[in-house]
Amino acid sequence: MIEIGRLPDMAFVIAAICFIFSLSGLSQHETARRGNLFGIIGMSLAVVAALLKMGLDDSPAASAAHIDSGSILYTVGWILLPASLIVGTGVGVFLATRVEMTDMPQLVAILHSFVGLAAVLVGFNSHLDLSHHFSEMSVEATIHQVEVYLGVFIGALTFTGSIIAWGKLQGVIGSKPLMLPGRHVMNVVALLICLGLGIVFVRGGLNDWTIYPLLACTLIAFVIGAHLVMAIGGADMPVVVSMLNSYSGWAAAATGFMLNNDLLIVTGALVGSSGAILSYIMCRAMNRSFVSVILGGFGVESGTMASASGEDLTYQETSTLETAESLLNASEVIIVPGYGMAVAQAQHPVREITEILIANGTKVRFAIHPVAGRLPGHMNVLLAESRVPYDIVLEMDEINEDFPDTNVVLVIGANDIVNPGALDDPSSPIYQMPVLHAWESSEVVILKRSMATGYSGIDNPLFYKDNSLMLFGDAKASIDGILNELRNRLA
Repeated sequence: MIEIGRLPDMAFVIAAICFIFSLSGLSQHETARRGNLFGIIGMSLAVVAALLKMGLDDSPAASAAHIDSGSILYTVGWILLPASLIVGTGVGVFLATRVEMTDMPQLVAILHSFVGLAAVLVGFNSHLDLSHHFSEMSVEATIHQVEVYLGVFIGALTFTGSIIAWGKLQGVIGSKPLMLPGRHVMNVVALLICLGLGIVFVRGGLNDWTIYPLLACTLIAFVIGAHLVMAIGGADMPVVVSMLNSYSGWAAAATGFMLNNDLLIVTGALVGSSGAILSYIMCRAMNRSFVSVILGGFGVESGTMASASGEDLTYQETSTLETAESLLNASEVIIVPGYGMAVAQAQHPVREITEILIANGTKVRFAIHPVAGRLPGHMNVLLAESRVPYDIVLEMDEINEDFPDTNVVLVIGANDIVNPGALDDPSSPIYQMPVLHAWESSEVVILKRSMATGYSGIDNPLFYKDNSLMLFGDAKASIDGILNELRNRLA
């Protein structure tokens, strides 16, 4: 017979296993729905188990030390808890149904800030909570102080860093890196000060005055987090968001240690480690230094605008009719989707164009850059949503060598990921970042609203090459126009 007091711990274990299955499922297109389902089940179990554990702990024996004020606090807690669950669930449902896929990177960034702020608040609460009853300067008290300090520091850094990342992705803050003189020295000095404050905080034990070094560390960590992300340019923001995901995971793990919650520890470790691994993979894909990105661009100097020096800076325009004719006459077509396609919600007519061309005998494939759409997997999700077959959606490394044998490349709202300046312009901020070699094909048709620069704020020499054609306008309207022309020609 299982004791009721063991049920929450058992539920936590099952929830942790569900989270592991969730991560495993989300790694493949075919199992993504199952991965989401495991995540929902795991989180639901975690919430119910936490409520059950709180109810079991709220027993006469457990709360005997709180006869005077404890009953009031517990009553208020049981009123606030369901209220917060209702409000949080409502906000979550609202965001899930209202936020567009194009705003998903911003949403992910701001959610990370919530985790960071929660870690800070829990840290302060855990430090001030007198129910711990640790012996002064005992090993347990020291460990508790270290847990609190690390949780607050990581949480504060994550909080402001995520807010800055949200601002850059949303366009509220400019995407250009903030290069303050001596910024690395300032970061090192700030970290050393936090280290010193941490020693003072831990050695001070549970004395009331230790709240002051903790407050000072929090404020400094707020500044460090904001400065680190401000110093990183728009081209590297996908890595930053992934890295902040890792930070939020470690902050959650630290919170788990403070609350003696095994599930938070396991979940935080899963998120922290997977976020760090993803960041490392993305850095390798972008030929970026992992250390330099997480340290706010350490060792990276500000680049200049990519130029087409020595070339005739003129571009050629085309029309939807001419583009449709080129596609019909091509034996091989590669479509490169970008953030512009996501903004215009053009993935559905793109799928229809793909079906028409395949039925006409044309080999059609999609080329996906690791960071297209400002988050890894963003374009894959959009294409899966519009029911594009998985087997014709290829990653950059799988398809880059095939561009020379391709008749037409259709670039839909992408800029930096097809910029040849990344290969031959040392002054470019994206120099040496692997890109899709679209210019090696026979013809490139680029769908853009205007000749404006991309997210990283640099020009693209591809637009001025002899085999490049510009199709200006909203991506959805242009794709619809091409689709109508194809239908008319094949009617």
